[in-house]
Amino acid sequence: MRMLFLGDVVGRPGRDVVTSLLPGLVADWRLDFVAVNGENAAGGFGITEAIYEDLRAAGADAVTLGNHSFDQREALVFIERAPQLLRPANYPAGTPGRGAALVEAKNGASVLVLNLMGRIFMDALDDPFVAADRALEGAELGRVADAVLIDFHAETTSEKQAFGHYCDGRASLVVGTHTHVPTADHRILYGGTAFMTDVGMCGSYEGVIGMDKEEPIRRFIRKLPSARFEPAGGAGTLSGVAVETDDATGLAVKIAPVRIGGPLAETRPDFWG
Repeated sequence: MRMLFLGDVVGRPGRDVVTSLLPGLVADWRLDFVAVNGENAAGGFGITEAIYEDLRAAGADAVTLGNHSFDQREALVFIERAPQLLRPANYPAGTPGRGAALVEAKNGASVLVLNLMGRIFMDALDDPFVAADRALEGAELGRVADAVLIDFHAETTSEKQAFGHYCDGRASLVVGTHTHVPTADHRILYGGTAFMTDVGMCGSYEGVIGMDKEEPIRRFIRKLPSARFEPAGGAGTLSGVAVETDDATGLAVKIAPVRIGGPLAETRPDFWG
């Protein structure tokens, strides 16, 4: 199975680069499954139903979220009628929406998508390791699910890497989101799980983690907010990770970073032509 995961979509530059490039990538790379983190898609904070539908129309089979899941209040309502929109599964019981879903891929296969949030320097949600065990217990890779994709939305590299090793052999891909800067450690772990500490963002790298640089600089210097954060302008970069899995086991056999557009050096998977 050919899978593509795209990192946090930040504001209009991120939305524009995804909606303009993703349909062509789906066709050119003959992608079977695409997941996109959309938690910063609406002006950098949360997601709206219209944006969710735009990402789905561009080719996203599932959209994951994170600590900004409900910054747009409408998400509290429309998430209930959007089964392919996932907020972290370790939110407390009773939180609207769902954290895991078995989603049909473009080739008819079943993909378990799981969204979890870390706890180091983040909101103190339930234990993501326990939540992962609970979600994976009834969806064995290679039997119930043809592939398992986990978006681990976390602040620290140590927690992300520990979580990747914890799920090794039980998931096709564990990918970190939230910090918006792509790491250079994409690899297949010992047990066959593809892993990348942070996939980066789909947005403008001309700012500070996707936001216009002036306000973050002022806050670092003056220690006081003087304006609200706004997404940076300029050309967006599509940042993601491409993974190919073994159809028999669901484990990864190939992984490569994807960066297209904007100021970052371009990289595409060489194994899909």
